[in-house]
Amino acid sequence: DVTGLIVHSDQGFQYTSHAYHDMLPKVGARISMSRRGNCLDNASMESFFSHLKTEGLYLYNIRSLDEAQKRISDYIHFYNHHRPQRKLNKLTPMEYRRQLAA
Repeated sequence: DVTGLIVHSDQGFQYTSHAYHDMLPKVGARISMSRRGNCLDNASMESFFSHLKTEGLYLYNIRSLDEAQKRISDYIHFYNHHRPQRKLNKLTPMEYRRQLAA
């Protein structure tokens, strides 16, 4: 169920196709797209997906969709709660958020 999901992308040809734009609302997702020539909109997500693939997926011989979904879910938890970020003064994202909220 992806109802309410916001799918953010750049303006690559696969994301600007009519088929893609017609499909997302049918499954309950919303489209969010960066402005033309503004790659900074996606920088944080591109960085995360790079880490996800190299640290959380490519190291494993994934054989099923269920296994891929579990690996992704586990990695998101690891990334937010246990993986220190250089850009966050070596805190995890959750530690950084707690510090900001205090």
